[in-house]
Amino acid sequence: MAEEDESQQLENVEHGLSSNNGEAKMPVSAREKGGWVTFPFIAGALMGLTLAVAGWGCNFVVYLIEEFHVRSIDATQIFNIAAASTSLLPILGAIIADSFLGCYTVIWVSSLISVMGIILLALTATIHSLRPRPCDIGSSECPPASKIQLAVLFLGITLSSIGPGGTRFNIAAMGANQFNKPDHQRIFFNWFAVVIYTSLLLGATVIVYIEENVSWGLGFCLCIMTNIIGSVIFFSGRCYYRHVKPKGSPFTSLARVVIAAIVKRKVHLSSNAEDYYHGRGEGVEMVASVPGKSLRFLNHAALETEGDTREDGSVAKPWRLCSAQEVEDLKTLLRIFRLLSSSVILCTALPVLNTLTILQALTTNRHLGSHFKVPAGSMIVFILATTAINLFLNDRFLFPLWRTMTGRSPMPLQRIGFGHIFNTTSLAVAALVESKRRRLAQSYLLPDHPGATIPMSVLWLVPQLTLVGLGEAFHYPGQVTLYYQEFPMSLKSTATAMVSLILGMAYYFSSMVIDLVRRVTPWLPNSIDHGRLEYVYWMFSAMGMLNFCYFLICAKNYRNRNLEERNDSFVSEK
Repeated sequence: MAEEDESQQLENVEHGLSSNNGEAKMPVSAREKGGWVTFPFIAGALMGLTLAVAGWGCNFVVYLIEEFHVRSIDATQIFNIAAASTSLLPILGAIIADSFLGCYTVIWVSSLISVMGIILLALTATIHSLRPRPCDIGSSECPPASKIQLAVLFLGITLSSIGPGGTRFNIAAMGANQFNKPDHQRIFFNWFAVVIYTSLLLGATVIVYIEENVSWGLGFCLCIMTNIIGSVIFFSGRCYYRHVKPKGSPFTSLARVVIAAIVKRKVHLSSNAEDYYHGRGEGVEMVASVPGKSLRFLNHAALETEGDTREDGSVAKPWRLCSAQEVEDLKTLLRIFRLLSSSVILCTALPVLNTLTILQALTTNRHLGSHFKVPAGSMIVFILATTAINLFLNDRFLFPLWRTMTGRSPMPLQRIGFGHIFNTTSLAVAALVESKRRRLAQSYLLPDHPGATIPMSVLWLVPQLTLVGLGEAFHYPGQVTLYYQEFPMSLKSTATAMVSLILGMAYYFSSMVIDLVRRVTPWLPNSIDHGRLEYVYWMFSAMGMLNFCYFLICAKNYRNRNLEERNDSFVSEK
């Protein structure tokens, strides 16, 4: 039995913190509420808020082209910038939640901001004076939007982007805070991803279909309703939530480590654990140990010198002395940032295929049968459906089979590695499909007839989207799990928002690369039929292969802090 318990504890370490460690690190006051009773409220809120974002976001490129007469490539660039902002703002929301207001307050304030933004978008779709006149029949020139119309549009985009910045990943952190055991947190993150992708799937089908076949105004109004419903569901569970109070800015302690290390840079490092400060404990037994050998310069910050502490053991000079744990926390962040840098190019496959595939779809035959026409903005459905289905299959079949064959669950880094392979392959497949589409377009003289389509089914675009969906199913929950488990306890909200930060950087990166390509090559003119879109796909695929090699180097050099600590504890026990 002892060997079985030890084996189980080691398996828990592979998921992250052991259940014992996880409970020890959770503040005592935070254990009073929470548990699975909170999951329906959190999942319902997440679904409603995500439906709202998907409803206006998935079809927004088409809205800009058809209703505001924006050039196709310019429309994709506007969408990329808006999506990047939506993805970067969660970092700000997470910092505010961790440092000052807490997750609950940030979530409900952000949901109100999101509603106001979508209301403005709905006004542009329902009030004729807030959007340009329709194009004249038979004319290739369409009236541009006025400054006032663009101001209302971009204000709506801004507010609609700020809202999700404070909700989605703070909901993830708040949901994980409801559980003490790492296995329960892992299950929550899997279902968190399932709810997000299922909601995006519904928004990209039902609401987008209504926008294209009924009216844009009705579609945006449905987004408003789902946002409000999600907010109400979230408020309804407030008496069940475990509220972890913020303890001030966690970044202050990180800055203190750097300053203290610089101040004590001339002090000789010791090999004795007693020479380092380990904190007062605050009810938890502190184990004296020497800080790790990596990034040894930072170890100076934890060296105790005369006058650094008071008689009761508290720190007398906070900017001259930090605990060994604070030093290790900063080291962990620095090691993770190497992995984080390799994930930016990994995530570019999503924004590249999400936007450029829409332009491809507009030139193909989108009819399925005699009565149904696939909305171009709904092409993302194939990514979302593949991701949602594969998340379920991974959790129920693939990962249990992996555990049976190897004796342990796949590590987060392994899941991220599979994501690299699928995403890079998807871009190569997209290049091959685009070569076929362009040949058909040239043979049917499509460049001379704007708005015409070729006799090529839109389903040719499905394989590239399916592959990137498989990649998302592996690397997305893998990254969320890795960052949540490895970040210091004071940065848990920031940890779950790191994936959003990476995605935002990927959107900005893809936007900058596409803008550079437009400036120095003829590959991306206003009409893709006059360009060489396949070259763009090949370029991103080559970047992905080089980045995968960089990721392998980073992953090999990365050391899992929790696994090391647990292994050390087993050695000391024996």
